[in-house]
Amino acid sequence: MAYTFESINKFLVVTASLWSFPLFCAYLIMIMLSPIYQRVTSPLQMRPVLIVHNFACCAASLYSMFGLLYGLSHSDSTFQKGPSEFMLPFFRIYWITKVVELLDTVFMMLRHRRRQISFLHVYHHCSMLLLSDATYNLYPWPCIAFYLAINCFVHVVLYLYYGLSASFPDKSFPWKKHITQLQLLQFFIGFIHATIGYLYHGFCIYGIFYGMSMTILFSNFYYIAYIKEKRPKLHKS
Repeated sequence: MAYTFESINKFLVVTASLWSFPLFCAYLIMIMLSPIYQRVTSPLQMRPVLIVHNFACCAASLYSMFGLLYGLSHSDSTFQKGPSEFMLPFFRIYWITKVVELLDTVFMMLRHRRRQISFLHVYHHCSMLLLSDATYNLYPWPCIAFYLAINCFVHVVLYLYYGLSASFPDKSFPWKKHITQLQLLQFFIGFIHATIGYLYHGFCIYGIFYGMSMTILFSNFYYIAYIKEKRPKLHKS
């Protein structure tokens, strides 16, 4: 019990010391105040801004992905621990990208799309902001780059979809369901890798817990969005 308390306390201390922690707090305050903003303003039309933002995030993720994959190809394995000088700039870009991606929520608020600001959305953006900060400043290791590279690939597809949808609002792009499936595949691969790393390479168990939390939340979203609504309603005879 004492060891568990000490581990949790260390985790909280490290989290609060991150450069991104004040931004994390400001982000949560903004979300809490968003209903007030919506009551006193009118929704904004932001299609040109959304187009630039989404394609920029797509390009940044693509650049980070190639850099991280190149670094991984010159590493001993995807379980290698220890700083990588070559990959450090790509860890930095990844972190900056997660900061920029917080604008997703800002745009939702400005457009009065508050229903899209779900617990999953907030949890995902908050956790990735802090984790990307921690990986760049504390753990720029090849074993961490493995997860980041996969996430970059998913975000290339995700923001390409958002960019095309914003560019051609009258055209349908039936990718959304497959993107969620790709995200679930990402978490499954990450869970397997984290479990092997924990059992045989001295990885921290927090990676397993985080992967499980994301899998549960995204699976619930997938069920509600693509399975539950598709089931035929039963009527009493």
